[in-house]
Amino acid sequence: MSEVGFPYLDNLNEIQRNAVLATEGPVMVIAGPGSGKTRVLTFRIAHLIKIGVAPWNILALTFTNKAAREMKDRIESVVGPSANKVWAGTFHSLFSRILRVEAHHLGYPNDFTIYDTDDSKSVLRQIIKTLKLDPKVYNVSAMLSRISHAKSNLITPKAYAANEELLSHDRMNRRPMTQMIYDKYVNKCQRSGAMDFDDLLLQMFRLLYQNPNNVREKYQAQFRYLMVDEFQDTNYLQYEILKLLSIYNESPHNICIVGDDAQSIYSFRGATIENILQFNKDYPNVQVYKLEQNYRSTTYIVETANAIINYNKKQIPKKIWTDKPEGSKIKIIKAMSDSEEGRRIADGIIEQKHRFNLANKQIAILYRTNAQSRIFEEHLRRQNLAYRIYGGLSFYARKEIKDMIAYLRLAVNFKDDEAFKRVINYPRRGLGNKTIDEIVKIADENDISMMEVLMKVDLNIRAKQKLIDFVKQIGAFTRKAESASAFDTALYISRQSGIMDTLKADTSPEGMSRVENLNALLDAIKEFVEDDVLEPGEDVIDKSLAKFLQTISLMTDADSDDGTNDTITLMSVHAAKGLEFRSVFVVGLEENLFPSYMSLSSPDQIDEERRLFYVAITRAEEYLTLSFSNSRYTFGQMRFNDPSRFLEEIPDTSVDAITAITKNKPTGKSPFGQPKVLGNFKPVGRKALPKINAADFKADPASKIKAGMRVMHLRFGEGEVISVDARHFATIRFSQVADNHEKRIALQYAKLQILE
Repeated sequence: MSEVGFPYLDNLNEIQRNAVLATEGPVMVIAGPGSGKTRVLTFRIAHLIKIGVAPWNILALTFTNKAAREMKDRIESVVGPSANKVWAGTFHSLFSRILRVEAHHLGYPNDFTIYDTDDSKSVLRQIIKTLKLDPKVYNVSAMLSRISHAKSNLITPKAYAANEELLSHDRMNRRPMTQMIYDKYVNKCQRSGAMDFDDLLLQMFRLLYQNPNNVREKYQAQFRYLMVDEFQDTNYLQYEILKLLSIYNESPHNICIVGDDAQSIYSFRGATIENILQFNKDYPNVQVYKLEQNYRSTTYIVETANAIINYNKKQIPKKIWTDKPEGSKIKIIKAMSDSEEGRRIADGIIEQKHRFNLANKQIAILYRTNAQSRIFEEHLRRQNLAYRIYGGLSFYARKEIKDMIAYLRLAVNFKDDEAFKRVINYPRRGLGNKTIDEIVKIADENDISMMEVLMKVDLNIRAKQKLIDFVKQIGAFTRKAESASAFDTALYISRQSGIMDTLKADTSPEGMSRVENLNALLDAIKEFVEDDVLEPGEDVIDKSLAKFLQTISLMTDADSDDGTNDTITLMSVHAAKGLEFRSVFVVGLEENLFPSYMSLSSPDQIDEERRLFYVAITRAEEYLTLSFSNSRYTFGQMRFNDPSRFLEEIPDTSVDAITAITKNKPTGKSPFGQPKVLGNFKPVGRKALPKINAADFKADPASKIKAGMRVMHLRFGEGEVISVDARHFATIRFSQVADNHEKRIALQYAKLQILE
């Protein structure tokens, strides 16, 4: 029975209910896959409001805006419109809102710009050019990653300069100027009134740690209840911020974390599994609740997941279980080549769609690296199967959209150098690179923004009047932004800047598409203006251009995916966390690919790869198919890999494999155990694909290939030439290809070695 006035508690099992009712002090909810963690989190917030906690006193942190929206919708179904007053959102979005109010304490304008990855790379590219460093040695992506890692570990440029270990590492990698680049990067961003994504966390920490005007006490008093979703994905910096918010007068505040150590897969982003494993040391009186019932997957999938993750030593003990039926056993596909793998996956999807009446959107293909998508795209196209690659080019990453947004950014913050560089000569004003380089040089020498150069420095250049006109134009945009809504301002800028006319002048299909995209952006701004939801902490609804730019700068592909299109999903396993599908195909399960070759030297990294595999298989509700290939092209070369060690860890009783998988006895360094055949089936008795060294392979002249010969092919193995026609096409039956499949090959390109 539910408590009086709390009927929603009837929707929870006993452990979930206890976690919801534990409202005071530190609480840790260990939530296995499909165990209803979102329900616990949302009902816990709803329950707090029901028992009298003001919604604006609750801070709920997530990792995607989509998750935050779903959370608010569920809370609203219980408590009504007051759900909108809960501070629910991502770390970056909520901290950026606080910084909009407090940034002046840190030397930033409150209407600071948020730099995306492209902006940051552009800043670094200019610094590397100014310092006359080799861009191949000082790779922009590597520099940005290094700086991001430093910020995530609370290492400022000054601290970096004092850390001999970091400096020594840079010298060993022939990048001794890294610290200087970091220092100049930070200065340039601050000069431009801009923060990158890492700054939204770092500056939030600075704000609380330095505590100007008792800011920390202000937000500790406001956020009396903290809740964190996917806590295993937090990094060192995020956890330090949470401590500053939750430890009040040296005693723990009311903080509830929800997560699963077995799904910690983002160490490459700085996430540390130690945060969840060591949480009880920072909060010794923590109450722990383990959600172990899986409501998503069938018995065979759950048992396989348990067996896999038990190979990891560092974990919080738990036993996931389900009362769902056994369901279909796991299928394993063995392919001789990556092309055959793609074909058989596409065939398998068609079979499942017909047999189980699956819609496309109920099916996903998951891979370890995005580069694997190509071969599956090709075969899905051949079968006329609709698909979507998750993580493709975002709408807001398109050139015409970034150009327009650069104008909008300048209207709000004229010091934004990256926006300035993007539009100073677009639409074309007849400015040359020499003029722009001169502006950059003067800005650096005087430590001012590029726009301030035009406003304050009397430039002796031919294009002087054009630059004066540009300054006047941006000034007009700024005045419009200060007095009008985001939509009216954007519409004005799209016309007065000349962008709309420039795009309309291109009447090609591509040009028309770009006009449609720009109109779609204006539609999005119109929708933003017409949205009448009041956010927590707001007395009036903010329809300003600055607020719109803040909103879109923190959007991701996950936020814009509404799931309405009936398409098969292709995505990396990392991107799949938090999602579920009736049928999942996990492909490329080979040593050096999954697990990645970069993880093989470290037991901790192998454990993370295993957690990644655990995440992959627990996305499946009813049907799980695993596949691997004996050979695939990698970096233009044919490579032969063993099946993934993770396939060895699957219980025989859970597998209904399509093809037998037999491994040879290890030589000592092999990651595998004793010889074993996977699956409760009889081996088909085919010969293993010969391990051919591509470098030693000797192809015979095409003119020598005759019917009846035994030949060897690098990808398909040994075969018999059935016939050779007048056009020099050979029909060959390959014994290593499924069902002795015959292939018709052009001898001119075949590269065959005659065996007999």
